Amino acid sequence: MTQRALAALLTTTSLIAAPALAQEGELFDLGQIVLSTSLSPVERGRTGATVEVLEGRDAGGNDNRVIDRLVRLPGVNLTSNGGLGALAGLQVRGLPARYVTVRINGINVMDPSGTQNQFNFGGFTAAGVDRIELLKGSQSALYGSEAIGGVVNITTFQPTKLGFSGQAQVEAGSFDTYSGSLSVGYKGERGKVALSYGYVETDGISAQSFNTEKDGFEQTTVVLTGEYDLTDTLTLGGALYYRDGDVEIDRSSFANDFTGEIFSTERGARVFANWQTGAVTHEFSYGYYDIDRKDPGGATTRFQGDRQTYSYTGSAGLNPMTVLNFGIEHEREEIDSGVTQGSEKTTSYVAELLLSPTAQFDISAALRYDDNSDFGGETTGRIAAVWRPVEDLAFRAVIGTGYRAPSLFERFSSFGDPNLKPETSISYELGVERTLGDLGYLRATFFYTEIDDLIDFDGAATACNSGFGCYNQVSGKTKSRGVELSGEYAINPSLSIYGAYTFTSAKTDGERLTRTPKHDTVLGLSAQFSDRLSGYFDARHVANVKPSPFAPPDNKVGDYTVVGAGLSYTVSDRAELYLRVENLFDEDYETAGGFNQPGRAAYVGVRASF
Repeated sequence: MTQRALAALLTTTSLIAAPALAQEGELFDLGQIVLSTSLSPVERGRTGATVEVLEGRDAGGNDNRVIDRLVRLPGVNLTSNGGLGALAGLQVRGLPARYVTVRINGINVMDPSGTQNQFNFGGFTAAGVDRIELLKGSQSALYGSEAIGGVVNITTFQPTKLGFSGQAQVEAGSFDTYSGSLSVGYKGERGKVALSYGYVETDGISAQSFNTEKDGFEQTTVVLTGEYDLTDTLTLGGALYYRDGDVEIDRSSFANDFTGEIFSTERGARVFANWQTGAVTHEFSYGYYDIDRKDPGGATTRFQGDRQTYSYTGSAGLNPMTVLNFGIEHEREEIDSGVTQGSEKTTSYVAELLLSPTAQFDISAALRYDDNSDFGGETTGRIAAVWRPVEDLAFRAVIGTGYRAPSLFERFSSFGDPNLKPETSISYELGVERTLGDLGYLRATFFYTEIDDLIDFDGAATACNSGFGCYNQVSGKTKSRGVELSGEYAINPSLSIYGAYTFTSAKTDGERLTRTPKHDTVLGLSAQFSDRLSGYFDARHVANVKPSPFAPPDNKVGDYTVVGAGLSYTVSDRAELYLRVENLFDEDYETAGGFNQPGRAAYVGVRASF
């Protein structure tokens, strides 16, 4: 599959490159630097991959959860088992959360103890979050297992000016929700350090629809980052990540049991050394992540997993038009949840070539080999190209292969099968982007992803001898295809309109994937009413969703429209007051069958920088 995929893209990009080589002209502004699309930072306009970038307040500061901002992006959806703090997963281009890798300050925060290793966005607030990059499509050639649907790369507050600086936010609102965050940092001539703290508590809503008892949530988040130029060629740095939360759950609708409570603690760390030798940059790093979830009243009372990662990445500028990136990584994952125990090791080798044969054309080619201690090796690749025939117009093409290794729970739990093999994928996308000067932009992307050897729970499987079924390789192919449209336009200096539409057809062996909208539309307005007063209004309409077969008969999974609005008043150059209303028309809907979503809610707060 990998060889066919790479051959197909080489043919496509050769057709694109032919007219590009004939172009003459100056390079136009390629925009911001992105970190996730290659092994070394690149200008956004020079990558063929589709990447969405959110910064500052757009990275979730106007929402209770970061995921509520992400779903306004084209191709993104969520499923949530309740309100703030409840389990919530991010879907990208119709594919579930287990196919989306998440990293915070370079730390891989996918849950090693989870049934299928997904990151829980349910309690992840914007406390300290400064920037989010969402890279779409199969990215295993850069990130290894799980990156079939995409990658979310999150970075936290960093000081940008010399001396001390910071930002703070406090908020209160519906469901007795109170939150606050504080980020402080110092930047000197040779280094910088930053500390972010966040706290949130809420009485919440009833998670499941069979009762009205509220399910509360409380959480503390702490992030510390820093780096220092020890010499002109050697930089040392690192990051620490800590999140501790307590969420109430409704345990069982069958037994009318609404007394559950889950305690969760996450710890992560990453240290690195960046060393420059001539034209080659070397980075050595060590990463650690541990999660410990306790469910005192559950059938399984503890879920604990950890991950350790050692890596080396090199980047060499071969000439003004060519960069070679290369690296090696060794990772060990372990799960210990009482009756479920297991571990695995993976050693990975990766190389990437970045080429700019003309001012209008850029291409990147990556190849990766992952050698797993239990099921052997997987080879993945990606080729991405971008052609800018004229200023403000870009065409993009990407083809990539990916894989998802069976999780430790899928292999070693009482419902697991140690003989499971990895899922494999191939994805294609073609895109076009037109910038409208300072007025806005228009984008369109066609995407296709195909997954073989899908792993899912099979009630008829007997390999694990549970008597209730096992995880099993599902026959047939999973295919997700569609189109993403998005744009923004400044009608005048005080009024802008923005929107996105995604059509997704996602099926396994002809059967539609559950919880995946076929149509997803976002429309919004932002306005500057005066020098001090601004506001926004947006609406998201989701249509044609199929509920899970486990959803109760009276579930409310289906079409829904959620409207939000907000006002902000600038008190001074460094402070503002704001009001936000979510679900303005009190829509009654579910994204997972039998699990409530919050009704109309209002929040007031103040933001300040210093």
